[in-house]
Amino acid sequence: MNSLKAKKTREFLADRIAFISLIFLSLIAMFPIYWIIRSSLMTNPQLFRWPPHFTPPDWLFSNYPEASRQFPFWRYFFNTMTIIAPAVTFGTVTATLCGFAFARLRFPGKNFIFGLCVGSMLLPGMVTLIPLYIMWARFFRLTNSYLPLVLPFLCGGGAFNIFLIRQFIRTVPMELDEAAIIDGAGYLKILTRIIIPAIKPAMIVVALLIFILLWNDLLQQTLYIQSSDKWTIAIGLVNFKGALRQDWAMLMCATVMCFIPGIVFYLIGQKYFVEGIVLTGMKN
Repeated sequence: MNSLKAKKTREFLADRIAFISLIFLSLIAMFPIYWIIRSSLMTNPQLFRWPPHFTPPDWLFSNYPEASRQFPFWRYFFNTMTIIAPAVTFGTVTATLCGFAFARLRFPGKNFIFGLCVGSMLLPGMVTLIPLYIMWARFFRLTNSYLPLVLPFLCGGGAFNIFLIRQFIRTVPMELDEAAIIDGAGYLKILTRIIIPAIKPAMIVVALLIFILLWNDLLQQTLYIQSSDKWTIAIGLVNFKGALRQDWAMLMCATVMCFIPGIVFYLIGQKYFVEGIVLTGMKN
């Protein structure tokens, strides 16, 4: 009896310690975001004061209207969504189709092709950057265009996304497919009526991953977009820093405006994102 009580006490203490540690680590992870928001509500002299203020002395919310006049956020946001909206749509759909093919269909060379697909994840992006640029610029004459950033997502949506969908589909019992085939359903009906309703969390994960990838992408967007009227948020923020050099308060305001939409989209799909990551790979 005493040993059982001691075990419960140890488990209780371990849970509390783990919970406190998790809160502490979360606060550390969130501190840079707080510091950026805090800095956006201060003047430049206050930013460089030592010792620094932990909270803004005056809470200058007027910095945001001023930053909006200097940083055309909505134009950059629209340009960014012009890339993200079709890429997320096409990438999610094609990743689902490819994942379904690798998980359910039988065709010659399936394992070899899937091995190449997974192996391509080991290839650094820098290796393919120059050949891809030469292909888009010289062969297709697509320079200063959004198309090189969107069209690749018509070809499967990325190797990791295909792998994610495939692993999730493999958790769906094959008996459901067999029952549908007995009832006269084809592969398309099986996909739309059985598989897709069961893998919605994985599809939302794929959509979020593509969104985050393109929202944070600076290198490829800088490579393919030259005109300032086509700049995305990532390019606009980098050039805003170069234009304002020492006006760090305005730069912090622009930074806050740029990362808030990403956080909002993530919070909307957070439940499915966590569920999809946890469940993926449970079945080999």
